[in-house]
Amino acid sequence: MLRRKPTRLELKMDDTEEFESIKKELENRKRQREEVSCLSSGGGASDGEPHPSRADIINERIGFKPQPKMAAPPTFFGNL
Repeated sequence: MLRRKPTRLELKMDDTEEFESIKKELENRKRQREEVSCLSSGGGASDGEPHPSRADIINERIGFKPQPKMAAPPTFFGNL
C-alpha cells in the first residue's frame, strides 16, 4: 500500500471569523427556542405540570407513539 505525506491544513483568519459568526448564530437560535418554549409552557415548573422525560422528548421528536399493551390477549375461541 502506498503512503502519502499528511495533508497540511492551514487555519486562516477568515476561517476563524466565519466559525465565530456561525457559533453566535447557533447560540442566538438556541436562546430564542428556549425563550419560546419557556413562554409556551407558561413559565416552567411553576405551573404544576411535570416536565416530559427524556424518552418522551425523543419519542415525540422521531414521531413514535407507543401503544399501550393489552393486559390479556383476546379469546377468539371462547365465544363459540
